[in-house]
Amino acid sequence: MTGLMLMTCYSLIGRNFFDSALIGDFELTGVGAGAAIALFMPLCQLKRENIIVDFFTAKCSANTNHALDRMGDVLMAVIFGLLSWRCGLGAINAKETMGASMLLGFPDWIVFTSMCIPFGITALIALMQALSQIDHNEEATA
Repeated sequence: MTGLMLMTCYSLIGRNFFDSALIGDFELTGVGAGAAIALFMPLCQLKRENIIVDFFTAKCSANTNHALDRMGDVLMAVIFGLLSWRCGLGAINAKETMGASMLLGFPDWIVFTSMCIPFGITALIALMQALSQIDHNEEATA
């Protein structure tokens, strides 16, 4: 992300003061930011640092909140499993059709692959969290 920021600053300064732009800076920024977001998702899920809006559930019992949290983990696993699957299919399609970015010709399959793997890992983490908390909850009530 620091490299993307420095590249953007270089491009903006060059464009505004020296009348020379860095070709493809928007493409590289999009690719880099998308990959960075995808690569941070497993860590975010592992630390449970997703945004949680508890406005409607603040006054619910601990058991209700626990059940809703488990349901959220299952939904995260399903959603990220679907994202990983579709990114995998997108990568295969982009590789077969030799899809690339417009200005730089950067291969699209690399972008899809860089998102597919971390999304799959995020799905596994969410599923494991849901299952481990279900076992923990059953032990706590026994």
